[in-house]
Amino acid sequence: MRSCMRRQRQRGVAVVTALLLTTLAITIVASLFWQQQVQVRTLENQRLQLQTKWILRGALDWASVVLRQELPYTSLDQVWATPLAETRLDQYIERERLEGENFDASLSGNIVDATSRYNLANLAQQGQPVAEQQAIFLRLLNVLRLDTRLAQRVTVFVAQGQRSAPQSDGSGGPGGALDPPPPNATQVPPASGVPVPLVQVDDLLAVQGMTPAILAQLKPFLIVLPEKTPLNVNTAPPELLAALVPDMSLSEAGSLVARRKTAAWRDEATFLSQVRGGEGIAQEAFAVKSSWFLVQSRIRLDRAALNAESLIQRKPLVSSGGGTTVIWTRQN
Repeated sequence: MRSCMRRQRQRGVAVVTALLLTTLAITIVASLFWQQQVQVRTLENQRLQLQTKWILRGALDWASVVLRQELPYTSLDQVWATPLAETRLDQYIERERLEGENFDASLSGNIVDATSRYNLANLAQQGQPVAEQQAIFLRLLNVLRLDTRLAQRVTVFVAQGQRSAPQSDGSGGPGGALDPPPPNATQVPPASGVPVPLVQVDDLLAVQGMTPAILAQLKPFLIVLPEKTPLNVNTAPPELLAALVPDMSLSEAGSLVARRKTAAWRDEATFLSQVRGGEGIAQEAFAVKSSWFLVQSRIRLDRAALNAESLIQRKPLVSSGGGTTVIWTRQN
């Protein structure tokens, strides 16, 4: 009896041991397959990222070619302002296709005149506020029905940031002397803590009283460029035209926008002749030609998606032989 029970116990131990070994073997094999799958997926993701970057580069090359055409004025009826509709790229992407797979690859985008927005860098010069530009920004806040006290706070924030930033050669690059401060400039109070140079519009959240809701209203009308730029009246929205011209209502600005759709202003004098109160506009505050553009690209490649925004500077033909330069690209 005892020998029978011993044999049954040994047989049970052997079965359990066999099951444990089988489970261990299956676990090891499954782990190996999983690691292999992870490596394959990692390589696929790297390939997708590389392909999306090349598509983005192609989009920037396309934008640069479009922007090379230089005219005496910049308006919304020109070629650069025509958006690129969603374009299928499936046949141009090299990839091993699986049977029954639905592989999507597309590119769309558009070009925006960067000087159709108010450049926050205009608010200060040599670290000192510019009264005329602060007045324009204050009128923009008033048009949007926002707290007008933000005009002074934002101006001081920009001025303090300029004083802490590396010196510029006047063209937005480091290494030289800044432009002289404006005459009769108001002294900026010292900053509490370390002032941060303004790099993008989202940095305004550091300003007292600036909330995400207020910034969301302001953001479509603002930009930060490497140098001071005039507002292009041929591409600016009515809110900014009303802010540019003293005592102009939003409805009057809307009429100007409707008028320019039929005939863009080819020079600054023509614009001033058609604007009531145009004599109150500083000559350097506006222009009819642009040198800065935003290229917005939207790329879809299989399960990868890339939305990018790039700042391009168009250089004049006379001074530098023309051409375009990509200043930065931000991806999200």
